[in-house]
Amino acid sequence: MSVHLVPDGLAGQRVDSAAARMTGLSRSRIDDLIADGHVQLDGRSVTKSTRVNGGELLEVSLPEPASAVVATPREVAGVRIVHDDADIVVVDKPAGVAAHPSLGWDGPSVTEHLAAAGFRISTSGAAERQGIVQRLDVGTSGLMVVAKSERAYTLLKRAFRDRTVDKVYHALVQGFPDPHVGTIDAPIARHPGHDWKMAIVDGGRHSVTHYDTLEVFRGATLLEVHLETGRTHQIRVHAQAIGHPCVGDPLYGSDPVLAARLGLERQWLHAVELGFEHPGSGEQVRFDSPYPDDLAGAVEQLRNG
Repeated sequence: MSVHLVPDGLAGQRVDSAAARMTGLSRSRIDDLIADGHVQLDGRSVTKSTRVNGGELLEVSLPEPASAVVATPREVAGVRIVHDDADIVVVDKPAGVAAHPSLGWDGPSVTEHLAAAGFRISTSGAAERQGIVQRLDVGTSGLMVVAKSERAYTLLKRAFRDRTVDKVYHALVQGFPDPHVGTIDAPIARHPGHDWKMAIVDGGRHSVTHYDTLEVFRGATLLEVHLETGRTHQIRVHAQAIGHPCVGDPLYGSDPVLAARLGLERQWLHAVELGFEHPGSGEQVRFDSPYPDDLAGAVEQLRNG
């Protein structure tokens, strides 16, 4: 981590511009670090348009170098290619597969599968996650788009940051959210006492989740969720925050007895739809994914009482 005292001469500038000048890193590199939560001002998270003040402490954390992550191309059972063209590949990711290799994870990943399957992916981004413009939790299944061309990478990263991508999830949560349609607006940051967990934290990153009730069962509710922002574990953290954690998610307070009864070994959370402007044609495209067997089976059990 590098720590810098913001000089008075940079007061009023956007943090991405000020951080680039103070650290010597490129603006695009700073933007990536901000998007991943690695830049703070006086201990609080920022967006790239945040303005700096003289005397503030700017903290920039650089992730571990890619050489610390071993990426071995390997095909992964269950990964489904939904769409493939010169600019993008849309993947239906099964649970138990990461978006890309990372420190502390030695399981399979989407990028390793694509490399083994012969896909040529954009070289933009850190070495271990080239082409990755969005991520899904290891335990979350569903749709991901990966950039194949450099232009696609740039345009899709911008689209996700500008919140013009329509990301739709279905989540089975415990209990009955009240109101049955609502918005959760609560800042998210790393849990102060847990390396692998997120939490609602004052000064965390702005996070907004919209939900609507699809179906009500005995003891559980199926929700459609639209993400306005895309923070790590956002749906899981916000579901816990309103007292209705995702079924099968003990990290965020779910009931293990209910999960066992439904045969779930991971959180009931699935990325069902993904819509965006195609970076090549400029046309609006939309993709959808059916529930995998474990999630469909759990819902069927609940419907049958």
